Amino acid sequence: MTHPLIPQIIDLATPVADSLGLELVCAVFHTNQSPPVLRVDIRNNSSDTSLDDCEKMSRALESTLDETDLIGDAYVLEISSPGISRELTTDREFVSFKGFPAIVQTIETYEGHREWKGKLVRRDESAVYLNLKGRVRAIPRDAIAKVVLEDGGTD
Repeated sequence: MTHPLIPQIIDLATPVADSLGLELVCAVFHTNQSPPVLRVDIRNNSSDTSLDDCEKMSRALESTLDETDLIGDAYVLEISSPGISRELTTDREFVSFKGFPAIVQTIETYEGHREWKGKLVRRDESAVYLNLKGRVRAIPRDAIAKVVLEDGGTD
């Protein structure tokens, strides 16, 4: 369940990330730890996300959060990168991420859609298979532009 402060934290953190040339990927507040940990994942879309990117975001967001006093009690701010490319290309990646939410984007409209969202089932020589609400759909590989992992959201 998403912590009630997450939408406000995202509203504060997104412009901070934008100003640094970064993208806010997600935010999670782990209140079951002592002290609680606010983890914010960022991505640098122009290059690999570096430790320097994380440090800059940490300083800037810490300052913004302190000014607003949104989180009254002690907490740890953790800035990190998702660490993996979201695009799946190798057979190994398709096996590793079986069951994960994925988006298949097609080159042209295929059966009325350009984008298919579901849980990754598998890939073989002819198709990528997605579980779409309990029904497995095969999308021909020659129709696919790319397959990406769907962001985990902001919980």
